Amino acid sequence: MSDFGTDAASLPTTCLELRSTVTDDGLVTLAVRETDVRAPGDDEVVVKVEAAPINPSDLGMLFAGADLRTATAVDGDTPAASASLSPAVLAAQAGRLGKPMPAGNEGGGTVIAAGASDAAQGLLGKVVGFFSGNAYAQYRTVNAAACLPMADGIEPAAAAAAFVNPLTALGMVETMRSEGHTALVHTVGASNLGLMLNRICIDDGVALVNLVRRPEHVEQLHQAGATHVVDTSADSFIADLTDALRATGATIAFDAIGGGDTASILLSCMEKVATEGNEFNRYGSSTHKQVYIYGGLDRGPTMLRRDFGTSWSVGGWLLTPFLMQLGQEGTDRLRHRVADEITTTFASTYGIRLSLTDVVDPAQIRRYGRMATGDKALVTPHA
Repeated sequence: MSDFGTDAASLPTTCLELRSTVTDDGLVTLAVRETDVRAPGDDEVVVKVEAAPINPSDLGMLFAGADLRTATAVDGDTPAASASLSPAVLAAQAGRLGKPMPAGNEGGGTVIAAGASDAAQGLLGKVVGFFSGNAYAQYRTVNAAACLPMADGIEPAAAAAAFVNPLTALGMVETMRSEGHTALVHTVGASNLGLMLNRICIDDGVALVNLVRRPEHVEQLHQAGATHVVDTSADSFIADLTDALRATGATIAFDAIGGGDTASILLSCMEKVATEGNEFNRYGSSTHKQVYIYGGLDRGPTMLRRDFGTSWSVGGWLLTPFLMQLGQEGTDRLRHRVADEITTTFASTYGIRLSLTDVVDPAQIRRYGRMATGDKALVTPHA
């Protein structure tokens, strides 16, 4: 074990981290606390965590579905905040009651110590992105296989978002192809993930329909080279969406909204295009239409009006099962592309940077908890 060639005794013994605890009184408490820094095993490395994004998927672990409008500071020896859970949400969290849970799916930093294996030793001194589920900390000991080494000169902040959004965007295109579709729809086109997906589709020659929620995002996407951008707030939304589907032939969509009637509208417009020029069939078109829900920006129920024939599916899509199905060779192929294009295709932008203490500030919680487009938060644990 070594620290740039010295022994592990020079490692810090403790560091600060975030932990989230749900209690049976209907509260979730997010607190900064001290924890041990574990020396690496043979196949492990210690990363000095310099940046970690807050993705929508991280909010569930941080706050367990709490109403973030209720966030208040908690008096105590360490900075903390709590928020209220509804009875239904609390019941769904029974498995984590009383357990301080780590959070943070991914991060970026510098490897400062490594175990004895060649894979671990090869990462010493390198800037890496890593996937761990506990990235909101100053130091983390992780398996070398969970790290993605960056080229010289890449900053940790650039490496911090090398997994969730890039692999999700690539996974959407892979899924589209594997299921026989030729174009796709994405419902949060102006997000960091959406901008990555747009760049991938331009580079790979894939037709993409970008849905956005504000007129200014239409211009943003057009400036980024997008051809088909549909504003869901426009009076002409349905007609514009139908035109874009007609132009692209898209029959698969990836929906980050989840609740409401977005999935239903997508299927209905796809069906309208599919039946144009065909004789009436009471069962609808034979064209299979697929909507995958991969997020929950709207936590309400998903509503389907069933006006889109009988050849359709709505399902969930999650990155980890997709990668397991893709296999190691396919996953490595995607990872290598991400590392090669981390400052171009897979570049992320942030609207706010937060220390660990900032993350538990109620005012900041209400801000980053909105997951507003263009205001993504980056945690900088040593700030």
